Amino acid sequence: MVSANLERIMTILSAAGDADYVGEPVSQQQHALQCAYFAQKAGAPAAAVAAALLHDIGHLQAPPDAQHMANLGILGHEKYGSDFLRELGFAEKVCALVQGHVQAKRYLVYKNKAYFDRLSEASRQTLGFQGGPMSDDEAVRFEADPLFKIKLAVREWDERAKVPELEVPGLASYNQLLLGQMTAD
Repeated sequence: MVSANLERIMTILSAAGDADYVGEPVSQQQHALQCAYFAQKAGAPAAAVAAALLHDIGHLQAPPDAQHMANLGILGHEKYGSDFLRELGFAEKVCALVQGHVQAKRYLVYKNKAYFDRLSEASRQTLGFQGGPMSDDEAVRFEADPLFKIKLAVREWDERAKVPELEVPGLASYNQLLLGQMTAD
């Protein structure tokens, strides 16, 4: 079953090969591969690399009635993605990191006003749909999360992963890493 679930993930990501990445200059697949590449380059643990690769899978696996953020993807894609990965047997840490990447954006905008200025236009627009900057209480709770720092790192890689024509390893290079983050039934 684990190998069938891995094949399902690879099929979804392969199908996203040239799909528009919500107003960014790269495709969905290029964005995912670049994000994983930056995680590996940073020496991140396997769970973080897997989460970086899969952080936007919810855009590709949302239910048909999911709410859209104008033409900028799926509202709640982080939850759809983490739930989907959990169903496929991914480690809880991977799922939590996928679910936390939008929280991290909201936190960073709250904590550092200049961060907003560095966001791409599409990320600025989606921020409004995603709840805007965190409140003081939300930020305190987020800072207490044991995965706080790695969630911020996934967000950093997410922001960087929008480079047209950047050469990075292909999907197949992540097979073993992803298998290692999945549990057998």
